[in-house]
Amino acid sequence: MDVGFIGLGGMGSAMASRLIAAGHRVLVWNRSPAAAEKLRAEGAEVVANPADAFQADAVLTMLASDEVIEELIIAPGLLKGARPGLIHLVTATISVDFAKTLEKLHAEAGVAYVGAPVLGRPDVAAKGELNVLAAGKPDNIARVKPLLDAIGKATWVVGTEPHLANVAKLAANFTLVSAIETMAEAFAFCERQNVAPEKIAEILTGTLFAAPAYKTYSAAILERKFEAGFKLALGLKDVRLMLAASEKAGAPLPFASVVRDNFVDAIAHGEGDKDWSAVSRVAFRRANLAND
Repeated sequence: MDVGFIGLGGMGSAMASRLIAAGHRVLVWNRSPAAAEKLRAEGAEVVANPADAFQADAVLTMLASDEVIEELIIAPGLLKGARPGLIHLVTATISVDFAKTLEKLHAEAGVAYVGAPVLGRPDVAAKGELNVLAAGKPDNIARVKPLLDAIGKATWVVGTEPHLANVAKLAANFTLVSAIETMAEAFAFCERQNVAPEKIAEILTGTLFAAPAYKTYSAAILERKFEAGFKLALGLKDVRLMLAASEKAGAPLPFASVVRDNFVDAIAHGEGDKDWSAVSRVAFRRANLAND
């Protein structure tokens, strides 16, 4: 299959690489050319502009925000100039409202649209082990199944309206950031009372919370390994999307407000470019504990 790919950050590059390895012809574009050139060495074709990527059978976009999608895809009219029969998969975390707008714009342009945000970090994407949350018309999802199989270990179909995948992704991210915050507070609580955080992490991840997210992020928190897998500043963006969607839906997320404030605190202390697990420093700092 001919596949366009726009947005080659850590996640996008890893996903595009998996598509190349699966034997697809991959047409890549990125604002900064270095990432595209690296993929050229793997067999990708670097195109001159985003519109060229929309001349494939399908195009995946991994762009950081609603605003970037508007700037690069919608405003230049790429949907109107897309190849007939193309399917557009939006794989990033975007707002529910904007996803609904994209549904209308794609319908007006006659372009098939699948919401396909992913769960996982760049290292998971490099192994082709992402979980894909997909929503859209069943025949559209069926057509792009080979692509979803190349980038992920499982595809979870949420519904027939693409924006539903974004609702599910925000729910998943809310649960994840809540887990990170809870672990940070629990570890600081134990350390202040002479229970080694490493011991409570061992207990939790070996009993009640024996899940990959708890194991991965408890280690990051305890070892202070905050190399950017998913930048804290982008995490703040996602928390804001959660709060906006929850307000509109009339389904409050009060703990998301706590996490948002802690993200703001962490960014104010220079953590914005670190992994979002660096928000744990806030809990340790408030407990007057060593944080280096």
